[in-house]
Amino acid sequence: MQDKVEERSLINVLNRLRKDGFKYDFKISDNGNLCTMEEKDTFTPEKVRIVDFYRFEGESDPSDMSILYALETTTGLKGTISNSYGPYADERVDNFLKQVEDLGKNLDKKDK
Repeated sequence: MQDKVEERSLINVLNRLRKDGFKYDFKISDNGNLCTMEEKDTFTPEKVRIVDFYRFEGESDPSDMSILYALETTTGLKGTISNSYGPYADERVDNFLKQVEDLGKNLDKKDK
């Protein structure tokens, strides 16, 4: 049996998601839309679905928390984006994902 801490590390979750086809690293562009790191493809909240998310807490500092989102676009691109909690959070990431959630496109239950 795998150690639970090891199983839930950010690197291990990212590796598992990569194996499941979530190969793109996403970011939020200057205009507030989701895009690939190369900014070749850009997506509005209507074109994105949250497939899953994972929360992580720092071992030495419980306030050192982050969240990793597994996303899929309407064009079939699958990837991840991460953000911090609290004062270090990127407001653009929070705003974009809140819009996706408000559209009711978060966590499609058929994926569970």
